[in-house]
Amino acid sequence: MKFTVAAALLAAPAAAFTPVAGRTQMKMGMEKQIASAALAGAMMFGAGSSAFAASIGEGENVFNANCAACHAGGQNVIQNEKTLQQDALKQYLDGGMKESSVVYQVTNGKNAMPAFGGRLSDDDIANVAAYVIDQATGDKW
Repeated sequence: MKFTVAAALLAAPAAAFTPVAGRTQMKMGMEKQIASAALAGAMMFGAGSSAFAASIGEGENVFNANCAACHAGGQNVIQNEKTLQQDALKQYLDGGMKESSVVYQVTNGKNAMPAFGGRLSDDDIANVAAYVIDQATGDKW
């Protein structure tokens, strides 16, 4: 849905600036104003942006509901050395200790960890990644 809205909004300014035989200056000026207003509205309401600010609080909820069975308190009940502690994330997490690496692992799984890509939304995965990194960097586990 957002992609469709964004594509339409990005196409509107291009159409407004495309010269067409028979258009009057007044009509072209109005089209430019409408396209600019549509683009500004989309930016204001986030429809044209794929940026997503992850929520640590929501991530905690997702973690407790989906991850805590194996990773309660940042531990790992399957492979004891592969915890969610800062040192272990730096050592074992492909790509290093950063949210994008957690997103990749949660989405795709690895070894004994199942993939959650088909079970959790992208937003939920981004939120849980933000939560895990926040806990690890703040030594909160």
